[in-house]
Amino acid sequence: MIVWRVSEFQEVRELGRGAQGRVVLARHRESGTPVAIKYLPVEASEDDKARFHHEAHMLAQVQSPHVARLYRLVESGNGTAIVMEAVNGTSLKAVLEAHGALEPEAALAVLKGSLLGLAAAHEAGVVHRDYKPANVVVPADGASKLIDFGIATPAGAASGAGTPSYMAPEQWERQPATTATDVYAATCVFYECVTGRRPFQAGDQMALMRAHLLEPVPLEAIPAPLRELVAHGMAKQAEQRPPGAAAFVSELERTAQTAYGPDWETRGVVALSVAAVALAALFPLTAAGLAAAPSAAVGGGAAVASGGAATAGQTGLLAGVGGKAAVAVAGTALVAGGGFAAYHATQSEPEERVPPITLQVNTRSLTDPSSGLIVDRAQYVQISGLKDTAVQSRINAALRRPIDQGITDFREHIATQPEEFRRSQRALPPSSPLKMKLKVTTRIGLRGPRLVTVAHLVDNPVNAGGGNDARMNVVTADLTTGKLLTTKDILRPQALTTSGIARLSPLIPLIKWSGPPGEDLCRPTLQNTYRNNFARIPVLLTPDGADFGFVEGNECTYRGWSHVPYAKIDSFLDPRLVKFAQTRP
Repeated sequence: MIVWRVSEFQEVRELGRGAQGRVVLARHRESGTPVAIKYLPVEASEDDKARFHHEAHMLAQVQSPHVARLYRLVESGNGTAIVMEAVNGTSLKAVLEAHGALEPEAALAVLKGSLLGLAAAHEAGVVHRDYKPANVVVPADGASKLIDFGIATPAGAASGAGTPSYMAPEQWERQPATTATDVYAATCVFYECVTGRRPFQAGDQMALMRAHLLEPVPLEAIPAPLRELVAHGMAKQAEQRPPGAAAFVSELERTAQTAYGPDWETRGVVALSVAAVALAALFPLTAAGLAAAPSAAVGGGAAVASGGAATAGQTGLLAGVGGKAAVAVAGTALVAGGGFAAYHATQSEPEERVPPITLQVNTRSLTDPSSGLIVDRAQYVQISGLKDTAVQSRINAALRRPIDQGITDFREHIATQPEEFRRSQRALPPSSPLKMKLKVTTRIGLRGPRLVTVAHLVDNPVNAGGGNDARMNVVTADLTTGKLLTTKDILRPQALTTSGIARLSPLIPLIKWSGPPGEDLCRPTLQNTYRNNFARIPVLLTPDGADFGFVEGNECTYRGWSHVPYAKIDSFLDPRLVKFAQTRP
């Protein structure tokens, strides 16, 4: 095998080698940023090269803090390489080999983190097909991360590949792979985490195939509260399982809270963190001297009180009910086009540095005890790592405010309703269709290094007869000063005039809407939607453009975002903000 190296990177140590190539830990010569590089040798066959490109293509379509990020695809006359995020942690396989079965809360935390990674893949139309303990990495903060998309496939493609112990029945039968295929594999791994052994064990592959195809799942080894979850995830027929990872996450959270209390995830992540740190000598960056020996932590070092108390610095409903689900999102995605397409890098192009700022997403489904309102999978966003803790506190308060304000608005609304209605809302079970639900859809734009931008579509129920009050809230914060920027700071003054909006509006692509054709009253353009107050136009800055938000109800029902590149509207935007938005970390 001819050994070659991407010239901008200094190889630190080899992590693995096989017939398909080798994986090394390296660091960028100028910035010192550690990366993992997967090399395909020059003598590789055309089929191998096609698979390699396929893996890069699959990885590039997936953006999630629970999936190892692709930085770039490099091609030269010597071969091909994929430059990826270097995850400083140990594999779930090593954790299970060292510790055996995990506590149920820790196993649930692994399953949830992995499912969130799979959900991001599923949203991009990608099925992993080879979910197994060796492809899950657990870092010191206990937030699991999914790696290796080498045999991933578009959903619906025929599937005969995978690791036998975790292959769904349809894979054995070479039927199309679906998102439910990954759900089956994830549930098999969860079974192994809880019991210390795989669900089916056999002396040969034929016997293993028969077990996955025909034998009932041995549920007696699973704690009683979790058996229904496992049975559902490992149903023999794909259509009888949860339709995808996102749906399974919701089921998991309901089961976990019922069985182990509202603080189950805090305890589970802490237990995972402790188990991973016990194997810190296996962490690639630590072993290579590129990182200090890790200590057990949750969510990038955020303090967690004992007994499920709220995370330090949290206020609002999340703090009131307790519990925390920390998901580390280190830095800004470095793949061209916001992470949706691999690109060919030249040898002179430097690797960008990942900033020290961490963005956390706490996804929770909660019930407000004072009103009975269900908060349906709201995503509380929080940053850490800023030197100025006062600035950090102000920004985090602003990031929480849209969701907490939505809850407050509903409390004020329900206070005007008859006592009978208020009493029934508090008494109704969560599964009741009459139960009022606050739905929050979160969209994250910039993650640093200078600005962070987060948008929430808060869909508030209005009354028992139905209806919603939907509002878009964008928080744009300067990470240096803590200043919160409004639409007036983002758009130039001359843009926020009748004539300015008349010129800007045609440049923003129309979004889908349900108004009758030909009625300008319902047409979702900036000019028509915000005619009474241009200063409240929601503008979400992203690395490559601005997203303009539209929301309306009644006879004109539409809600969504329209993306436009900066180059198309640069004369309407404050040039300093565009510069900050496009600054690479």
